[in-house]
Amino acid sequence: MKELLRSNDPTVVALASALLDGEDIDCFQMDVHMSVLEGSIGILPRRLMVADRDLFQASAVLRDNDFDLGK
Repeated sequence: MKELLRSNDPTVVALASALLDGEDIDCFQMDVHMSVLEGSIGILPRRLMVADRDLFQASAVLRDNDFDLGK
C-alpha cells in the first residue's frame, strides 16, 4: 500500500475516501484512532492509503477535485 494523502482535518480524509469509493478505488484510513493518544486535539495527521496498482488513478481523482497531494 502507498500513502496517497495525509491530513489533520478528518473531513478532508472523509471526502477523499468518498470520492475514491465513487470511482471503485479501495482505500484504507490509517491513524484514525490516534486521537486516544493525542487527547482529540488533532495534532497527529491521518493517512489515506491505496494499493500500489491504484495510486496513479487515485492521485488523478483527487487532483481533479482540487486536493493538494504535496507531490
